[in-house]
Amino acid sequence: MEDVEKWILQSVEGSTEILSMTPLKGGMSSTLHRVELLVNGEVEHVVLRQFTLREWLEVEPDLAQHEAESLRWAQEAAINTPQLIAYSESEIPAVLMTKLPGSVVLQPENLNNWLHQLAETLVQIHQVSAEGYERSYRSYNDPMKLQIPAWSEHQDLWHRAFEIARGPRPQTRECFLHRDYHPTNVLWQNGRVSGVVDWVNACRGPAGVDVGHCRLNLALLIGQEAADRFLDEYQKLAGPSFTYEPYWDLISLLEWLPNPPAVYQGWVDLGITHLTAPLMKERYEHLLASLVQRQV
Repeated sequence: MEDVEKWILQSVEGSTEILSMTPLKGGMSSTLHRVELLVNGEVEHVVLRQFTLREWLEVEPDLAQHEAESLRWAQEAAINTPQLIAYSESEIPAVLMTKLPGSVVLQPENLNNWLHQLAETLVQIHQVSAEGYERSYRSYNDPMKLQIPAWSEHQDLWHRAFEIARGPRPQTRECFLHRDYHPTNVLWQNGRVSGVVDWVNACRGPAGVDVGHCRLNLALLIGQEAADRFLDEYQKLAGPSFTYEPYWDLISLLEWLPNPPAVYQGWVDLGITHLTAPLMKERYEHLLASLVQRQV
């Protein structure tokens, strides 16, 4: 940690002192700290992300560079995003960025407004041109290699889902994708979205990839009705620039295989205690059935 603190002090302009480093909840694939600094006599807060998951680094050794590139590109969006301060590709890769105001909201008082703003924010991200952004979308699972999960009793449903996933991809325009857009990565302040974080997976690709990933998270966290209402809001706000294709929802859902649906630990860390593994399985397969039906 001493080397990390030295790197932070070297990365911040001005006379700087580290006052505290506080772990942040919600991160599953990396270690996050809120760092309190004294810079030229004034207190500032920044965020340190350290990529500590070795399995992820073995697949993508340039994670710190990827997030640095993504943060620079995301500045074009009409939303608040962290600004890059520095990144390091040392033994434990790290990114230092500004801290956005606000906090995660997973149990909103006004669900309709919450879903509307989630959709509106995603539309604003997708309005950023992806031309020239070198990192392109790829699915985390190869549909050709998938097998029916042993934890499911609905073999016919999976057969049909795999047929669709192995078929032709819909033709669609590419835009800038967050690639991990869901409620835990959206911050709120005074009832409004105050920013979007966690840009390490950003890439260019079909807007439906982000829409489908968020819909899956909403279906598991709240229920399919919320996922469908989010889609309705997104379609209305995106207008003719977006054509809904259930295919991308299905691909997002299949990316969770082969593991059974489970309660996301990030939700638990942020105070969600009422969800269970059986409920996750039920909601997951209910969404799967609805997507297959849409494709019939």
